[in-house]
Amino acid sequence: MDIKLNNKVAIVTGSAMGIGKEISRSLAKAGANVVLFDLSDMVFELSKEIEGYGIKALAIKGDVSKKTDVDDAMHEVIKSFGKIDILVNNAGIYPFKPFIEMEERDWDRVIDVNLKGTFLFTKAAVPHMISQKFGRIINIASIAGAVVGWPNLAHYCASKAAILGFTRGVSLELAPYHITVNAIAPGPIETPGTQVTQAQLEMIVKAIPVGRIGRPSDIANMVLFLCSDEASFITGQLFVVDGGYTVP
Repeated sequence: MDIKLNNKVAIVTGSAMGIGKEISRSLAKAGANVVLFDLSDMVFELSKEIEGYGIKALAIKGDVSKKTDVDDAMHEVIKSFGKIDILVNNAGIYPFKPFIEMEERDWDRVIDVNLKGTFLFTKAAVPHMISQKFGRIINIASIAGAVVGWPNLAHYCASKAAILGFTRGVSLELAPYHITVNAIAPGPIETPGTQVTQAQLEMIVKAIPVGRIGRPSDIANMVLFLCSDEASFITGQLFVVDGGYTVP
C-alpha cells in the first residue's frame, strides 16, 4: 500500500531515537511535514535529515509532562504550519525497578511522562483538529500493561494500560469530528534503549513465533496505516504488533 500524507502536519513526541525516530522518518517519507518533540538535542540533527526528504521539519525541545512546554510547542506548530493533522504520542520511559523498592517519585515520573504527557499533547491538539473536522491520534501503548503483565515495571504497566483506556474513552468523544484515536502495543522491539543482554535477547526471539525481534519500522508501518484515509473507519482500537509473542 502506497500511503501518501502530502501536506499533512504531524507531531511525534519522543522522536529523538528508537521507535519515535523511525515513525518521524516514515511520516516524512510519506510526505508529511513533521514536528519533532523531545528532551534530547538529537531532534535538531534529525530535523536536518528529515528536511532532506523534501518536506518541512520543526524540532522542539521540551518535556511532555510540563503543560507550559506542551502549550508553547503547540503554539509554535500552529504559527509555523497553521494546523495539526496527526499526533503520535510516543514519548515514554521504562525504568526497571522491583515494586517493593519503588518510591513515590519513581511512580510519579513514569505516570507523568507516559500518561500525563499523552493527555497534555492530546488536549492541546484536539481543538485544532475539531476546527478542521479531521485528525489522527495514535497513542503508543505496550503489550506490557495493555495486554500482559511485566515484572519490575508496575508503574510502566499501569501507565500503558491507562493509555488504552484513555484511547477508548476519547475516541468516542472525538468520532463526531472525524478524528480517530487508536493505540499500538509494540512487543519486544530492538532499540537503543533496550536493556537486555545478548543471552536474554536470544531467549526473547525464541518466544516470538515469527522468529525475530521487532524493528522500529514495524511500528512505524502501523502508524502510517492508521494515519491514512484507508483507516478512516477505525477508531478506539488497540493494535498489537509483537510477532505473535502474546498469542496464547
